[in-house]
Amino acid sequence: MIALSTAGLIGTAGAFGACRDGEQPAMAETTAAEAPSGPRTPGYGFDVVAEYPHDPKAFTQGLLWHDGKLFESTGQVGQSNIREVSLTSGKVVRQQDLEEPHFGEGIVILGETLYQITWTSGKAFTYDWKTFKRTGEFSYDGEGWGLTTDGTSLIMSNGSNTLIYRDPKTFTAQKAITVTDRGNQVSQLNELEWVKGEIWANVWQKDSIARIDPATGNVTGWIDLVGILPTLDRAGNEDVLNGIAYHPTTDKIYVTGKLWPKLYEIRLKAR
Repeated sequence: MIALSTAGLIGTAGAFGACRDGEQPAMAETTAAEAPSGPRTPGYGFDVVAEYPHDPKAFTQGLLWHDGKLFESTGQVGQSNIREVSLTSGKVVRQQDLEEPHFGEGIVILGETLYQITWTSGKAFTYDWKTFKRTGEFSYDGEGWGLTTDGTSLIMSNGSNTLIYRDPKTFTAQKAITVTDRGNQVSQLNELEWVKGEIWANVWQKDSIARIDPATGNVTGWIDLVGILPTLDRAGNEDVLNGIAYHPTTDKIYVTGKLWPKLYEIRLKAR
């Protein structure tokens, strides 16, 4: 059993620029386009099944389905919130703002609780997901980027190549896994989603998603979403891929990004 120090686990995160305006952070050590020699990690393209409107002012940090409802979190100080949104119209059904100076990041729902992490505040907030009433908060060291769950633990990214499992009752670190693609570290892991026993993670400033084996941290596949958002729909700022939502009842996959005017239902296709 590995002894865990929360500060030690997350200490590398400060070297990366999570969501800073105007900065160009270091890219991932390994991506689908930068693979080492030897057998290739499986790659996947996509077909767009449907497209829906998305709030072009939403600096998307997290996206998820729960109980047939679509939830989203947004970032930026003074603009961060959690919201329920209509898939068909893209309109906000209800929202709860996050006060300054916090910069909201990923969200996840486990049981009756919606968890929201923050970028540099070292705070995680909890809400009753049905009412958005705040119910508590936790503290942690380092940065917060993405959040998902395997149904038992919370799984959090911090922009490094490490994913941290946390106790949903205390938010303490339980264990950590290192994400690698055939031995090479994959960093800049951002928004997370649990999809049929895998962790999917988009790589910051890349239109690609890593499919990760939670038992080993190995990347088992790369989903290439280059070109999904037309150039004419890009604002030219930080409008990068940053939203993965899996609907377990319908077995459908949805993606969007920061400041994107569209949200897409996609179907994967092997290459």
